[in-house]
Amino acid sequence: MSLSSPTAMSARPADARPPSPLDRLLGERRPLVMGILNITPDSFSDGGRYDAPDIAIAHARRMIEDGADIVDVGGESTRPYDGATRVSLDDELARVMPVLPAAIGLGALVSIDTMKAEVAARALVLGAGIVNDVWGLQRDPDMARVVADHGVPVIVMHNRDCTDATVDIMADVAAFFARSLEIAERAGIRHDRIVLDPGIGFGKTAEQSITVIARLDAFASFGLPLLVGLSRKRFISAASPSRPDERLAGSIAGNLLAVQAGAAIVRVHDVAETVQALRVAAAIRDARAHD
Repeated sequence: MSLSSPTAMSARPADARPPSPLDRLLGERRPLVMGILNITPDSFSDGGRYDAPDIAIAHARRMIEDGADIVDVGGESTRPYDGATRVSLDDELARVMPVLPAAIGLGALVSIDTMKAEVAARALVLGAGIVNDVWGLQRDPDMARVVADHGVPVIVMHNRDCTDATVDIMADVAAFFARSLEIAERAGIRHDRIVLDPGIGFGKTAEQSITVIARLDAFASFGLPLLVGLSRKRFISAASPSRPDERLAGSIAGNLLAVQAGAAIVRVHDVAETVQALRVAAAIRDARAHD
């Protein structure tokens, strides 16, 4: 991943932007936890639980207290299965705008989870520090310009309109990333402001999602931080039949293996449990290193 050293900073051109809050977090060289705040009625796991602004803000505060490094705020369900309802720009803004100022005011880094450049732009003006685009700059033609203009990090997620079990999913993800990086470069987005997300569950069969997690280290060749969002996803039920709210253990198992394979950030519903698991794993790993 790209980390800023004192030497690199001193060599930075005068007009270059300083390190972002995400750069500083990544510089701690530990896996980061992104807590999910869905302000939606139809998200696959927690739809409708946090769509009232006061409840959403309280949940953001709780996730930060539980150890979330980033709070990911979204007002449109991007559920990776059939049934998500597209929402208008006005409806999405009506959901996120009452929550964002207070969430940002809690002090943690906030990302805006949206496919719409206008939503991203308004969130960034309020102080959001990351754009999380589940279509990797390839859906809204103005998204790359908005990210470039604000100089913020962007999470580029792989996606497909439909699943196809015959697709070489690793090659498909790599080709998608390459296209997104070309778009980012043309728009003037700094390479070290990009995080790659292979999009677990999005346009993938359960088997393909498992393959992507198992071979996550293949994407290290891009030289960028990797984010994995596997929390409560359906592939867990393929291995161990369960409802979304019964997939905590499977989510933790997947996240520990994803971090082991190179994930710098994990996006989760269950922050406290994930933070504890990561800290215990790190303590055991450190003890082994000192043997």
